[in-house]
Formats: sequence, C-alpha cells, structure tokens
Amino acid sequence: MVRIPDAKVALSTASVYPESTATAFEIAARLGYDGVEVMVWTDPVSQDIEALRRLSDYHQVPILAVHAPCLLITQRVWSTDPWVKLQRARAAAEKLGASTVVVHPPFRWQRSYARDFVNGIWRMADETDIRFAVENMYPWRYRDREMLAYAPDWDVTNDDYRHFTVDLSHTATARTEALAMVERMGDRLAHVHLADGRGSAKDEHLVPGRGDQPCAELLERLARTSFDGHVVIEVNTRRAMSSAEREADLAEALAFTRLHLATSATTPAAPGASLRASSDRAAPAPAAPDRASSSTDPAVTAAQAPTDPAASFSQAPADPAASSDPAPADPAPSSDPAPGPGTRRP
Repeated sequence: MVRIPDAKVALSTASVYPESTATAFEIAARLGYDGVEVMVWTDPVSQDIEALRRLSDYHQVPILAVHAPCLLITQRVWSTDPWVKLQRARAAAEKLGASTVVVHPPFRWQRSYARDFVNGIWRMADETDIRFAVENMYPWRYRDREMLAYAPDWDVTNDDYRHFTVDLSHTATARTEALAMVERMGDRLAHVHLADGRGSAKDEHLVPGRGDQPCAELLERLARTSFDGHVVIEVNTRRAMSSAEREADLAEALAFTRLHLATSATTPAAPGASLRASSDRAAPAPAAPDRASSSTDPAVTAAQAPTDPAASFSQAPADPAASSDPAPADPAPSSDPAPGPGTRRP
C-alpha cells in the first residue's frame, strides 16, 4: 500500500518566467498541480486580487499561498512600506482562500523594519488564521567576499517565528545542511519551496534532482512524518528554449515530487522526526490525464511578462543606505494599522 501525506503540490507562478502569471495557472491546470503559489511582483496580474480570482476560477486551480513582494525588484510593489506589503499579502490570502503568506527576512539596510520584524510577524499572525511562513535565505557572495544582507539573520532558525518556509535552493547557496535546518524547524515547518542547487552564489533554483540538495530525502521524510503544509515547485526555467521545454521541466519536477512524497505504509518514522501528524491519502499518478489546453482568460491577456525575480536575489540596490527606512506610503494602503514590536505570545 502506498500513501502520501496531506501536503499539496503547487506551482510557483515565478517558475514560468518569462511567461506570465496567467500562463502559470494554465500550465498548473494542464499538468495536474494541486494549486499555485502567487509570487507578487511586477506583473500587474500578480498584484490584482480580482484578476487572480478569475484565473483561479477559470482554470479550476486553487491559490494555496501568496508570496509577499520581498525582492529587490518589488520595492515599490503594493507600497514602499514593508509592513503595508505584508498587510496586503495577508488580505490577498484571506480573499483568495490561501492558507499561507511566504515572507523573507528584511534586508539589513531596512533598519527599522528589521528591528521590529520578529515581534511584528508574531503580532500579525495573532490577527489571522493565515500562516506567515518566514523563509530561509543565504549570505550574498562575490568571489571570496561575503555580505550578510538579511536581518535579523538569513538563517531564520536563529530567531523565534511561529512558522517557517524551507527553500532548498537557498540552503544550497548558503552551503548549509538542509535536513539539519529542517530538523531545527521541527513542527513549525509549514511550507516548502522545492528546488535544487549546487552551491553556486547565484541561487540556481534547479529542477529537483539536478543538483546536490537532498530533495528526495526531504520529501520522503515529509511522507514518513505526515507533513500537512504545501510543497511548492519554485524553479528557474528562463533558459528553456521553448514553451514546450519549460512545460517538460515543470512536468518533471511534479513527477519527482509525487514519486518521493509517496512512501510505503510500513515505513517507520525517521528517528527524531517532529513534523505534525495528519491523515494519509492515496498517491496520485505523477502526471494528470491530458486535457485540452484552454484559451487564456480574456481579462488577463493584456498582462506583460514581468521582470525576472530570480535574477534579483543576488543583486544589491545601487544605494543600500537610501533604503534604510520605508519611503512614502502607498497611495492605497491597507486600512489596518502597521504592526509594531508588540509583545508576542509565549
């Protein structure tokens, strides 16, 4: 008997670049992904809740997570105030039925935001059922020099967060042991960004199985310990020579994930495993049955492909000091008060 945990396998909309957010929904539906994670970035559709709702309904693909606009290229998306960005990401998740908001730790030059970040995330999490899953990052490297670009720390397990996202491309770039990090996260691991890497400073986001990260081992561990979060394929396909090649990469990533999430019912739990227990369900086939490619939603066909988010990870802004605190407020900010340091729940 073969089982898999209740984790759903989603496609990050960033995985289809240079194609659009709308294309990600179409591909996810055609290949049989369980849902999508929306990367909020410079593509206007990714910022538009109603457009996203129409795409989800049109393709019958649920939105499982929202990735807040935390990249260098998204400094002005939804606001220049990082707390307003998180408020709007939370509102989007609530309206779209997503369970998780993925957020990066602040850049070190965002001094005020970084100082209040841990307590502020706890305060926001106390106000909603949405999980704020803080993602591990990495030091920036150039030749033999290293820059600690994130605060309080790129290794999020060094701080007290309610929920974590683990990203295996980031563990590769950081040259840290992925499974040891997962062990430190314990039952606070709520979300997985599945990708591979070989330790390059470029944050490669390879298709799982093409690098040296323990992608298969992590998935098998999740299966043995009945992980109940989401596994999101977040890979870089911008070098694909055609749309067909890109789709083949995304089909391969899905098949890899389905295969290694499946485990024998008699397999014992790993020693020291601490992920939450949940019910099991039968494993689906690695790929969904073929279905006809549906026409793109007319409401979103005008959207242009956004700037590549993956390329922004290792590029510092021209003047970091200029970004030390938020710029003027968003013309249409959330009405919620921005969280401050506040006292977090024990």
